[in-house]
Amino acid sequence: MNYWLIKSEPFKYSWEDMVADGTTFWDGVRSYGARIHLKAMQKGDICLFYHSNVGKEIVGITRVVKEHYQDPTTTDDKWVAVDVQAIKALNKPVTLAAVKANENLTNMALVRQGRLSVGPVEEFEYEEILQMAETKL
Repeated sequence: MNYWLIKSEPFKYSWEDMVADGTTFWDGVRSYGARIHLKAMQKGDICLFYHSNVGKEIVGITRVVKEHYQDPTTTDDKWVAVDVQAIKALNKPVTLAAVKANENLTNMALVRQGRLSVGPVEEFEYEEILQMAETKL
């Protein structure tokens, strides 16, 4: 199993929207770097759900339930989407500032490549985030 971080601006699609929908397709990604990560996602992988721009915090956990396929929002076949399912809200959201302040997370993609909308998370980073969030899965 692999771990990922997916970002969304909460005014466009929030964690609350994710929970209400239960399952959704993660689409509209137009970054080549993020596309590579979407294509690498496998069914059962875990994604941390991050509110970007407003809030700037990790707020929930999702699971990949369908591997990459043609993004339904475009006819350009180079762009892909995956389906994710809401699993659990974090007990305590983890802010970007808290991630940056944590010595164990200095190399996390969220810190190193802040503009990347989909990025990898190492297992130890995932575990550290859950500990900071006072959350068990």
